[in-house]
Amino acid sequence: MRIIISNSSEDPIYEQIIKQIKNQIINGELTEQESLPSIRKLAGELGISVITTKRAYEELEREGFIDTVGGKGSFVASQNKEFLREKKMKVVEEKLTEAVSEARMLDIGVKDLKEMLNILYGEEE
Repeated sequence: MRIIISNSSEDPIYEQIIKQIKNQIINGELTEQESLPSIRKLAGELGISVITTKRAYEELEREGFIDTVGGKGSFVASQNKEFLREKKMKVVEEKLTEAVSEARMLDIGVKDLKEMLNILYGEEE
């Protein structure tokens, strides 16, 4: 598992950890039942507070991405295939929402935006 903390990010450190772990689970980089580093180990590797790491793990557990077993550690939770698909769709939706907002600010119409999307998707007509 690879986590990169950015000091220039507007997101708090615990949210950066959450986002990166979620993305790794959604993208299949972390698989079901895979062991995560202990809270202390991850905090040490990242050079951050144990409290920050604990907060990230607690939030991931609350959202159903990881399971914590007392005395054994934290593991990637078993994921329902439809749930994972929904999570992936949500990520795409968020990125498209950002693209639409940018397009509106730059006065790019729907027709041009669709054309760009077709080109990027590789389905040029």
